[in-house]
Amino acid sequence: MDLINALGVLLSSEALYISAFQLGVLFVFAGAGEWVAERAGTLNISVEGMLLAGAFGAVLGYHLTGAIAVALITGCVGGFLVALVQAEMSHRLTANQFVVGLALNVLVLGLTAFLASEIGFGPARAGVVRIPLLVDIPLVGVALFGRPWPAYAVYLLVPFLWWLVFRTRWGLEVRSVGENPQSADVSGIPVNARRRQAILLTGLACGYGGAFFVLGQVGVFQFGMINGRGFIAIAAVIFGGWTLRGTVIGAVLFGVVEAMTIATSVKGYRVDPFILDAAPYVVALTVVMVFAARVRQPRALAQPFVRGLT
Repeated sequence: MDLINALGVLLSSEALYISAFQLGVLFVFAGAGEWVAERAGTLNISVEGMLLAGAFGAVLGYHLTGAIAVALITGCVGGFLVALVQAEMSHRLTANQFVVGLALNVLVLGLTAFLASEIGFGPARAGVVRIPLLVDIPLVGVALFGRPWPAYAVYLLVPFLWWLVFRTRWGLEVRSVGENPQSADVSGIPVNARRRQAILLTGLACGYGGAFFVLGQVGVFQFGMINGRGFIAIAAVIFGGWTLRGTVIGAVLFGVVEAMTIATSVKGYRVDPFILDAAPYVVALTVVMVFAARVRQPRALAQPFVRGLT
């Protein structure tokens, strides 16, 4: 009964939905970007580094100019640069994409921590824009329509990526190289070029997600602030069965789970902090274990392409 009462209190809290939406924006940008790359047959372990580079780029841009719009652009550039290294090494030099991704995550973590300590960033936060009428919806109005203005880009991201992947020639070629790269190559499609382009798109999306996280959620750059959320975004793609709709649902689910752990401690409920910290990752691991074997992944996912090999 106490558990049910606690859940009732949490689910009736407006703060829970605000936190879930804020975290959901991060997961949607990272997850949807990674979805495009995985549909092209590449698995980016470096999502974590892309998000962190985006956050660092955003506070650097704000530190230099004081403009949130510029900070968002420099955040995208940060994610793009990590993606560029991942793309070139994995799909031009044919280095192992898992090793490259893990190395980039460690490099970005150390490099951003060093540079942040040397530069000394101040707080950086985007202004809140409240959408009239919609913000007055009970319980979820402020969460969905009373947020820092960069958050609203998430409403454009999903339909844009759907159109790009399913309604353009580029998207058709991306899907084909993720399913049968040898056949795509015979048809004249540059397989590794499309894969590199998909990774670069992932970098831009993750860069924006990281920028929003620091500008719209945390407000200041912190060491290791992404804290494994890039891997949760990858889990959201698996949860969604490599579909865009499923990936978005997974991203929202993980946002709610993490928001629940935050709200539990804020509301004063006594739960071991180690359990609360581990909960989102336990859920992510469980999702991967349950859904990875039950859904169909792109046939060439994580398989390097070498012309002439079958």
